Amino acid sequence: MKQMATYDLMETMRNTNEWLGASARAMASYPVFGMVPNPMVEMIAAWGKVTERSFARMVTKPAWGIGSVVGEDGRDHMVETKVEIARPFGDLVRFHIPNRPEKARRILLCAPMSGHYATLVRSTVTSLLPDAELWVTDWHNARDIPVSAGKFDVEDYTQYLVDFMKHLGPDTHVIAVCQPAPLALAATAMLAEESPDAQPLTLTLIGGPIDPDAAATDVTDFGRRVTMGQLEDMAIQRVGFKYAGVGRLVYPGLLQLAGFLSMNLDRHTQAFTDKITAAARGEDSESDQHNRFYDEYLAVMDMTAEFYLSTVERIFKNGEIAKNAFEVNGKMVDIGKITNVAVKVVEGSKDDISAPGQCLAALALLTGLPDELKAQHLEEGAGHYGIFAGSSWRNNIRPLVFNFMDTHAERKAKKTKAEPAVKLAASNS
Repeated sequence: MKQMATYDLMETMRNTNEWLGASARAMASYPVFGMVPNPMVEMIAAWGKVTERSFARMVTKPAWGIGSVVGEDGRDHMVETKVEIARPFGDLVRFHIPNRPEKARRILLCAPMSGHYATLVRSTVTSLLPDAELWVTDWHNARDIPVSAGKFDVEDYTQYLVDFMKHLGPDTHVIAVCQPAPLALAATAMLAEESPDAQPLTLTLIGGPIDPDAAATDVTDFGRRVTMGQLEDMAIQRVGFKYAGVGRLVYPGLLQLAGFLSMNLDRHTQAFTDKITAAARGEDSESDQHNRFYDEYLAVMDMTAEFYLSTVERIFKNGEIAKNAFEVNGKMVDIGKITNVAVKVVEGSKDDISAPGQCLAALALLTGLPDELKAQHLEEGAGHYGIFAGSSWRNNIRPLVFNFMDTHAERKAKKTKAEPAVKLAASNS
């Protein structure tokens, strides 16, 4: 009950701040105050408006908000989201564009499950859709999943990726952004050994912690400083009675959000101060840059306790992926078994979450993969968010990733055409 009480206390604090913001906005908006104009009243209304919106966003799953894309014919084509595989802890969602000729590129975008919803990669989705058929992993908020659905840890996550890859088939290009990078690598290795014909065509790993010890960050330092017992005591709580997952042990999104904000507290404080000032002057808008960013950034979701703890222990503390010692369901996963999936690593020189070197470690683990199937790119001046969603992604990284995909799609096509001729020559001899 103690863990439930602390969970409900956090939700009560969030709800209270949302109410305070709404109350301040409503009070300062009384017409009577217009009779005696006062800048302080406008500041109170602006503070209330920004505060109410900010705290309300923390419990709301953002919509994808992608209504259409422009086709090669110059017309807008409607975008439909369809769940192709529904699972308790996450779905495989397709962004389907009816009446558009099917694109050659088939992409599975593995969105991170690290406290934010899959909509965090909305801009990545928007940039990929015009030129590809696209599927995305859409992870669910653990607070909404009944205890009867069972557990969900890093092994279950990896098995989900294996199942999604099998469903999409061998002509798929997989892109893993941040957190899923090591598990997408493990899932590909599982397919290489168990179902070689279902392996993806290419695998692009973007800013992921393959080997957290390769370059220290605040995230890796924190993982080293605390024991698993301390972490469980500090971070794990039980979902309260308000949600369907009542009683489930989780790492609350609100708690993780506090950690996110504390890492760059000065920057966030200045951003909200500027926003309140702009609102008081009437210079803000519903869709300005601040709202677009923070509507997404503040929308957090709970992770199952077993997923969070196993990620910290097995990926960060024990370095099981980095040591090629990762197991799923009691069976060792050998990354060296990957022999014909082209792998590209993308990092940002200013990434303070997964610093340069952490993701690059993947290439050294691919001992069975020829060098011509390995590629890497370091984006100068790019931070963590920029390598998959910012201007660095749009202008530099996206074209490189598409070129990587197309190059190896052509390689496979040539190999497929050559195989019948080789078999025919062998039979004639």
